[in-house]
Amino acid sequence: MHTHSLSELSTSLHNGEFSSVELTQHYLDRINNHNQQLNAYITVCEASALEQARAADQRFQQNTAGKLTGIPLAHKDIFCTQGIRTSCASKMLDNFISPYNATVVEKINTAGMVTLGKTNMDEFAMGSSNETSFYGAVKNPWDNDRVPGGSSGGSAAAVAASLAPIATGTDTGGSIRQPASLCNLTGLKPTYGRISRYGMIAFASSLDQAGPMARNAEDAALLMNEIAGFDPRDSTSVDHAVPDYTVTLNDSIDGLRIGLPKEYFGEGLDPQVAKTIEAAIKTYESLGAVIKDITLPNTSLAVPTYYVVAPAECSSNLSRMDGVRFGHRCDDPKDLLDLYQRSRGEGFGDEVKRRIMTGTYALSAGYYDAYYLKAQQCRRLISDDFQQAFNDVDVIMGPTAPTTAFKLGDKTDNPVAMYLADIYTISTNLAGLPGISIPAGFVEGLPVGLQIIGNYFDESRLLNVAHRYQQATDWHQQRPEQFKS
Repeated sequence: MHTHSLSELSTSLHNGEFSSVELTQHYLDRINNHNQQLNAYITVCEASALEQARAADQRFQQNTAGKLTGIPLAHKDIFCTQGIRTSCASKMLDNFISPYNATVVEKINTAGMVTLGKTNMDEFAMGSSNETSFYGAVKNPWDNDRVPGGSSGGSAAAVAASLAPIATGTDTGGSIRQPASLCNLTGLKPTYGRISRYGMIAFASSLDQAGPMARNAEDAALLMNEIAGFDPRDSTSVDHAVPDYTVTLNDSIDGLRIGLPKEYFGEGLDPQVAKTIEAAIKTYESLGAVIKDITLPNTSLAVPTYYVVAPAECSSNLSRMDGVRFGHRCDDPKDLLDLYQRSRGEGFGDEVKRRIMTGTYALSAGYYDAYYLKAQQCRRLISDDFQQAFNDVDVIMGPTAPTTAFKLGDKTDNPVAMYLADIYTISTNLAGLPGISIPAGFVEGLPVGLQIIGNYFDESRLLNVAHRYQQATDWHQQRPEQFKS
């Protein structure tokens, strides 16, 4: 059962080949057998999952089941889930039981899907390797000595190891696409505002966006059909019509104009990764696509711009976590100041503290104009580059990450080197554009992802372009050997 796509699972459930309870129990057994090795889940919801599965089976009996009813999934532990711990992989929220569901969770529950559990992540989504988690690092299913990417590394590892057929993730600077690349998955970061952020614990409010982490583009499209759409509870949600993302999956891509930015193929890109991406581009040419060389001249500004904007917003968002209303509270505080200082000092990890301090500095009197305002001006330049490019091309392609998965601990003492792991993904978040990473091959047994970037609300085209490639190749069908059975 764990080798099936969402469409195959849906067909089998509707045909009565197995029940949702049987399917859910199968995945719970796999989690029980393999999670200790990977550390992909923080919380496993066995009792509530089986209860949801029984409710799904009743819907099948009553002929009221939808396309994804009864299918299990995993949620990144950044989405609030009513009655279930939502920790953001932080000691600060280790004891937080959410009193409500995020809109994404609410929609998925309405569809009749089954929540297997909450997946591990970088603390408050701050990281590119899933090593900053309070609960320990997640291991890459393709090589347990390597990182799965971050911050949605738990979701990526869970799907790659077939501990869930699909999972939710969030992407602030590449946190869906980069782990998808490192774990051989299809990961979609939608247009900013396409999916509600209500109930998704905020890291950087102008950058965060939820999306699916799946085996293939068709599975991602099926989940997008359930979770996309306007939400009046989220002031950043965009009231834009939601198409059926599965309808255009098989459209021809003959004549598709693909832009290759020279900035994505220069210094810092592993030569073997470059060769793999070039081979994927040739496959698109064989499918009728037209390749054009383009330039995104302000790409070099993306990393410094991001690491001013994101920390500034995280400094503001995390100020509410002070040990008073919720979250970790220190023992026996002497006074209010001591309560604040020790609760936050004990509750946050090193990377979160680093970003809070950086952001607070950038927003402080005398430095706001020099740093934060200047970063927002650079952000506009980056966005303008993309809009100029989309006058000439339909999509932009390049590597998702500069290397394959690196070893655990390799970059933990070098934050700047860690930040550069997202060098090709950050720009799309700054511009608010959609991007997808799809499996494109392997280098020495480790997956390589191809990134495809589209214009605003062009997710249908991205999924179509990804699906046509996956019909012509089988990279997305490869499984880590030790998790096949």
